[in-house]
Amino acid sequence: MAMKETTTSSLDLLWGTGERPSRGPKPGLTLDRIVTTAIGLADAEGLDALSMRRVSAELGVGTMSLYRYVPGKTELLDLMLDKVRGESFENGTGPEPAHWREAVERLAREHLALYRAHPWLMKVNETRSVLGPNTLRGLELCLAGLTGPRGMGLSDPETISVIITVQSFVTGIARIELQTAEAVRETGVSDDDFWRAQAPFLERAMASGEFPLMAGLADDTFAQGVDQFAFGLERLLDGFEVLVSRRGAAGA
Repeated sequence: MAMKETTTSSLDLLWGTGERPSRGPKPGLTLDRIVTTAIGLADAEGLDALSMRRVSAELGVGTMSLYRYVPGKTELLDLMLDKVRGESFENGTGPEPAHWREAVERLAREHLALYRAHPWLMKVNETRSVLGPNTLRGLELCLAGLTGPRGMGLSDPETISVIITVQSFVTGIARIELQTAEAVRETGVSDDDFWRAQAPFLERAMASGEFPLMAGLADDTFAQGVDQFAFGLERLLDGFEVLVSRRGAAGA
């Protein structure tokens, strides 16, 4: 199926304009149940395990039954993405942020929570996201916190750049977390054991005098208890604060 046709099919399903099964659907089988089952499968076993055949097996139906609801795996993945993006609405987003810093922090924390809940998202190419209702609701909420009387006072392109910057930072943090867990799972070697095995070689390297700056680092430099996410987010917020202050001063 051509990309344009696939995108149109996904949009029809996301916005409720697609045709429903006209004959033979299994009682109790719905598009939402199919998508929810697919998400559960991806959460448990990763994106590589996702297939129309496997989802149908999880549902206890024939594969052809799924095709009466969704044309294929590409459209199914589009539906999965939009559904998980709506989880923050389902769980409640809390009170409206009183300041743009709170809105940016909420954006970052919800984005990180999404990756932690659904690690398979890291393997999805989202550069051409199909814009379903939950995707647009999420962007609308972001804009509500970053614009208006309590907003940042930036231009529209700059506001979108703020969102992209924050999400890119969170994606980097999430990737480190997920790859660390993946390495432990695949090798059976804990992080502590991995670094402990390198200690004798690193000690000799530091004693050689070839790496004086590294040798002079404090013992707790690479302590695992450091919250890299909180540190980086605070620095981003401080940087945005400088820009907002400049714009405010220029418009005064």
